[in-house]
Amino acid sequence: MSTAGGVTGDGRIHGQLVALYQELRRRGVSNFPEVAAELGLRPEEHERCRAELITLGLIVPTTSTHASSADLSRAGWRPEADAVASVDPEIALLRILDRERALLREYLAEADQAYSTLETLAGTFLRPGSLTSSQIAVEAITDYRRIQQALEDIVDVTQETSCSMYPTGPAKQVPERIFERDRRKLDQGVRIRAIYRNQDAARPEAAEVLNRRAELGVEVRIAPELPMTMVIVDEQYALVPLRPEAPAEGAVLASGPLLVRSFLSLYEHCWHTATPFGDDIAPERGGDGLSDQQRAALQMLAGGMKDEKIARNLGVSLRTVSRMLSELMQELGATSRFEAGVRAVRLGWID
Repeated sequence: MSTAGGVTGDGRIHGQLVALYQELRRRGVSNFPEVAAELGLRPEEHERCRAELITLGLIVPTTSTHASSADLSRAGWRPEADAVASVDPEIALLRILDRERALLREYLAEADQAYSTLETLAGTFLRPGSLTSSQIAVEAITDYRRIQQALEDIVDVTQETSCSMYPTGPAKQVPERIFERDRRKLDQGVRIRAIYRNQDAARPEAAEVLNRRAELGVEVRIAPELPMTMVIVDEQYALVPLRPEAPAEGAVLASGPLLVRSFLSLYEHCWHTATPFGDDIAPERGGDGLSDQQRAALQMLAGGMKDEKIARNLGVSLRTVSRMLSELMQELGATSRFEAGVRAVRLGWID
């Protein structure tokens, strides 16, 4: 235990602290500096020990005569500067536990109050079940800061999939923020897809963002044109512009699967007509266009091998394998890894 600047984390100070407390316990009430000096402690050392022992409740300031509880509670009472009384360690521990229980009770009371307040607000401003059912909720947002906050909020709660398209490219986004968000969500097992325009891949500064995202494990595709900026999360939230032709005017935050699935259908159309980005992933081309690496990955997948072992056998990262197999699943029209392996065999892509 350490409560005074890591005193007990230092072996020398810890030994001094124990020796000092033992001597103070033997004497009962004593002059602290005198006892510390007898034990060879330097002034700065005995001040640190004093602070630690008081914090732990193992000593209390007192007077040369006994100070009762009533004395200690009186506002006008003052201890002698150097006199201290030792406290039984079991008593000190019980006092600490009692103090911590009181703090915990206070914290729980505050948490309960906060919960009640939030529950009341949720009942007032949200439709019952709007976050978990298929009900539809729509919010029009015109403040740019609020739009950015809404984006951060829905991305932060992503559990399974994140889909986005950017007709204006990544230039206006903060790259490092995008990469940090990608890493966090990919580590949580979230599948992330993003579509950009072909001309973004031709601009060096934009292509760098696309490359970095693809290297992290984001599935990136490019298309000649895209209808609007769109971010969809878990079939539950969609962030789209108020007017696609004037995206700067504001955005619409839609929630509820009934509405969000309509946007997702548009997204899936754009995704399937787009081209995979990156030299290591070829566009949709059939089995004859498979690279040796992709063919080997499919062969191992069809054999029931786990992604981790496929990655080790190919000498690539797990994210690369995940991205590669996801792209192949799209080409095969498969909804699962097992189905992809079966279809690849039936189509003659692999033996």
